[in-house]
Amino acid sequence: MQRSISGLPLAVLSLALASAFPAHAQTAATPQLGETVVTATRVAQPLADLVADVSIVDRDTIERSGAVGVADVLARLPGIEISRNGGPGNASSVFLRGAESRFTAVYIDGVRVDSQSTGGAQWEQIPLAQIDRIEVLRGPAAAVYGSDAIGGVIQLFTKRGEPGVAPSVGVGFGTHGTRRAEAAISGATGTDNVFDYALGIAHEESKGFNIRPIAGQNPDRDGYRSTSANARLGFQVNRRHRLEGTLLANDLNSQYDSSLRADDRNLHRLRTGGLSWAAQWTDAYRTRLQVTDADSRYETTPSAYITNTRLRNYLFQNEYRTGPHLFTAALERREDRLRNPLERPVALDRERHQNALALGYGLNAGRHTLQLNARHDDDSEFGGKSTGSAAYGFAATPQWRATASAATAFRAPTLYQRFSQYGTASLAPESSRNVEAGLRWTQGPSSAGVVVYRNRVENLITFASASQCPPAQNQGCYRNVARAEYAGLTLSGSHRVGDVALRGSLDLQDPKDLDTGRQLARRARRHATLGADTRVGGWNIGADAQLSGYRWDDGANTRRLGGYTLLNLYASTRIARDFTLLARVDNLADKQYELARTYATPGRVFYLGVKWQPL
Repeated sequence: MQRSISGLPLAVLSLALASAFPAHAQTAATPQLGETVVTATRVAQPLADLVADVSIVDRDTIERSGAVGVADVLARLPGIEISRNGGPGNASSVFLRGAESRFTAVYIDGVRVDSQSTGGAQWEQIPLAQIDRIEVLRGPAAAVYGSDAIGGVIQLFTKRGEPGVAPSVGVGFGTHGTRRAEAAISGATGTDNVFDYALGIAHEESKGFNIRPIAGQNPDRDGYRSTSANARLGFQVNRRHRLEGTLLANDLNSQYDSSLRADDRNLHRLRTGGLSWAAQWTDAYRTRLQVTDADSRYETTPSAYITNTRLRNYLFQNEYRTGPHLFTAALERREDRLRNPLERPVALDRERHQNALALGYGLNAGRHTLQLNARHDDDSEFGGKSTGSAAYGFAATPQWRATASAATAFRAPTLYQRFSQYGTASLAPESSRNVEAGLRWTQGPSSAGVVVYRNRVENLITFASASQCPPAQNQGCYRNVARAEYAGLTLSGSHRVGDVALRGSLDLQDPKDLDTGRQLARRARRHATLGADTRVGGWNIGADAQLSGYRWDDGANTRRLGGYTLLNLYASTRIARDFTLLARVDNLADKQYELARTYATPGRVFYLGVKWQPL
């Protein structure tokens, strides 16, 4: 067995994380413990009260990262790996604790985003330029969110307006002919700032690089163009009632290679929208009524393929607080529709819906924290599915806290898996059972922690060969024939030494096929991140490293992808009263590596940007 991460001895790395970079499994970039998060239970809670494993990424961290896509930001967090077929704009997968990409429920401003064709969010469609904050919940959450949340939940939020007026304009240039331009304005106005707003628009394009430098593929440069916009409007009707609407749109045109001469292109379109009414009826009782809609369209040219997923959700959330107790009850309806007009032998146009009741109870009493959730989903196709979770936290001292939890979860088969030419109408939901435990220590600027987990999935849906399918499906079909286990240990955290802020994470995991014992494709047994930030002479400077062990490109474990270490540097400074300069270099050593076999990665990349934002 290989005992290194891209040449770094595992023992040395573990020692470095244990001493120089104390781990903290709850946060990404040292947010304050008084900060409020909503992802764990769908109810706003102080970070210090959570018994879940949560990371938070704010806008400053996103801008410093210099990342092109949401997946690239997530890859710098504990417990997350990504794969991509080439450069930005191409098909990307996010593995949360080693779980399949489709096993993560994804929301933008509370709007569910998913594909009923490929399964899971199409990460390349989500415009990072419009995202202000990210919350990541590691671990099953189907008892709160329903189908899909087997590995966890990722919530992305656009900016919310605050009192005053805050305009900004940014431009940037980088390697491979990359150009970015964005503008935004936000604020709040009216008596007592009753109306708040946030608007943004961005355009990004790149000439790209040859993403498949192999024989038989077009040797052209594979670039992309993305144009996105968002709007978030709020109206405080009175002290107890608030209305809010959100809109987000992105059009992405990216090149890929699947032939020798054709200019192959992905054409993506994403639209999300939501309306909500939050009401505080008494000091103890509040409700939220929300209607959301997401439309995800994917097309390829000149090879003709079109798929369109539309998801509509209705949510009625109730919260009742009394002393240390919090009771929640939610009614939710989800409507899915998939249209593949070019599907053979006939066009595919199918719908389904799920109705759900979710109940929750939370207790925060001194040293003890308890969270219980139960949910029943009734699907129009396969019937009912019940899930539950229980989590407990005990603060032995103000510095030490232990947590333990158990949960069940499921994902309903996609409409494509059931009704396409490869579909099997009798497919059952994929289901999981997870247990985990954590220990955390926090004192001043230092924190350390560990989370250990085991998540077993039954009825795993895989694509079977023709020999395992009915005679009519001579090109293969989908079947519930596999089992998987995602088990591992995560260390993550932060520490400050003088003016230097340090952070690091280490994941030791064993994502495997329980039937064959083989490692699941494109996931490493070991991966880690390290980082440091400081301020020198008016400059904010920093470095981060991403390390990964070897992976297999296929489930048979015959095509090996080598491990890698990437070193990234960044610096920013205010060059005038209202202007900030940002410089970044990624993959400083120009490491050649693959996230998917035969697909190249960008190599060393430089970026320089200027942002105008009045103080």
